[in-house]
Amino acid sequence: MFQDRKDAGRQLSRVLNWYRAVRPLVLCLPRGGVVVGAEVARALGGELDVVLVKKLRAPENPELAVGAVGEDGVLFVNESVRALTGVSDEYLQIERRQRLAEMAGQRELYRRVRAQVSPAGRTVLVVDDGLATGASMIAAIQTIGLARPGRLAVAVPVGPAETIAQLRAMPGVDEVVSLLTPRGFEGVGQFYRDFTQVTDAEVVELLREAA
Repeated sequence: MFQDRKDAGRQLSRVLNWYRAVRPLVLCLPRGGVVVGAEVARALGGELDVVLVKKLRAPENPELAVGAVGEDGVLFVNESVRALTGVSDEYLQIERRQRLAEMAGQRELYRRVRAQVSPAGRTVLVVDDGLATGASMIAAIQTIGLARPGRLAVAVPVGPAETIAQLRAMPGVDEVVSLLTPRGFEGVGQFYRDFTQVTDAEVVELLREAA
């Protein structure tokens, strides 16, 4: 169990200690991932920024990700979940447009305090507070990969073994670190004593401190 996201970030940074020598760019998935990533960036002397992605929500279960979209429109669809839910191409395109509109608002808010840092040629750590289906992380990796980072690693406190294996098999991913890969995984929140929702205001403050 992690006490909260800060505790998870501190524990994660200990197993990433060798990255301190290269001052990595820590790109976080908002919002919860930014709290974890801020601790990692602080411990490793790295730069903190965000990579914007949104999951495409299943019609009857908004917590279930049919896929995800990056802020540049890069789309990932989890075909097994899509088959399970039976969503149409039309539904996915409507959901994609809605989620891109949400990201546009977030981007405007975040970029007021933190100019985007280019991952080109950099050692990049992509951080979230945990993985479930991995859809958002896959979209983030695809988005970052377009900028040609020098090295790309994924670092999370917890994720199911099958999702970790899927990420490790992705082209362009050099390393995947997960502190916990538990059996009986039901959701990220079950591994935190405090999993209170993070607000945009908290993200803005962390980005302001980093800038």
